[in-house]
Amino acid sequence: MADTADNLPFLVKDGDFFVPQPHARSPWAAQMLHGRLVGGLIARTLELEHRDPDLHFARLTVDLFRSSPLVPLRVSTTRVRDGGRIRVADAVVETEQGAIGRAGAVLLRRGEQPPGEVWAPPAWDAPPVEPLAPPPTPYNGWIPPFDLWRLTPWGSKERSRIWLRERHPLVGGEQLTPFVRAVLAAEFVSPLTHMGTEGLRFINADYTLFLSRLPIGDVIGMESDGHLSDAGVAVGHCTLYDDSGPIGYCATSAVANSMAIPPA
Repeated sequence: MADTADNLPFLVKDGDFFVPQPHARSPWAAQMLHGRLVGGLIARTLELEHRDPDLHFARLTVDLFRSSPLVPLRVSTTRVRDGGRIRVADAVVETEQGAIGRAGAVLLRRGEQPPGEVWAPPAWDAPPVEPLAPPPTPYNGWIPPFDLWRLTPWGSKERSRIWLRERHPLVGGEQLTPFVRAVLAAEFVSPLTHMGTEGLRFINADYTLFLSRLPIGDVIGMESDGHLSDAGVAVGHCTLYDDSGPIGYCATSAVANSMAIPPA
């Protein structure tokens, strides 16, 4: 089947390298790799090399400490710990410039759910996703390569809420897994929590995703739970959902950026 605009992958495998395609660009600059793809590639590789049917990816922390142009990427992973109830693995993404990102994953053994009730926030009352994808909205000449439904005004002081759905494969010839889909979506916690009335003026340095379970279906919802910032340093966190309810939390730190993405 011939490739169409929506099934062109972000990355094409070439031996041990992954070659970014033009639509893998960041909203910050035309020749900059989008950080979400670093996290997605890490999740994909960790899952391939360290998954176990009895273990669940409960936490993934992705450090995005160096921006990269659209050049080939390579990922290496290390098994740090293999215990009876926990597995820990690390990953590093490199280019010709050196390391551009790293991550640490914690996998926990599935078992019987203990009895008892624990307080939890009220169920998300977001409306269901509309049957038709919204028109893409350009940011700095960048058109989001995913479907994005805004449930609250963008660039306001309201609590931000969205639905997000991927349109492209991450790597050519591979289907997105639920774990990779969640990690790709989770990178959006930074604009979700740090966009304000004057636009997005912070660029994320990392994000940590906590999952109690994997998402069901191809649509992931996000709701901001808080933003704090001072002296150009920001932190934020949100809750992630699928059609059935909450699936986890994500937190990020970010640093002020001289360039701003306007509150379109």
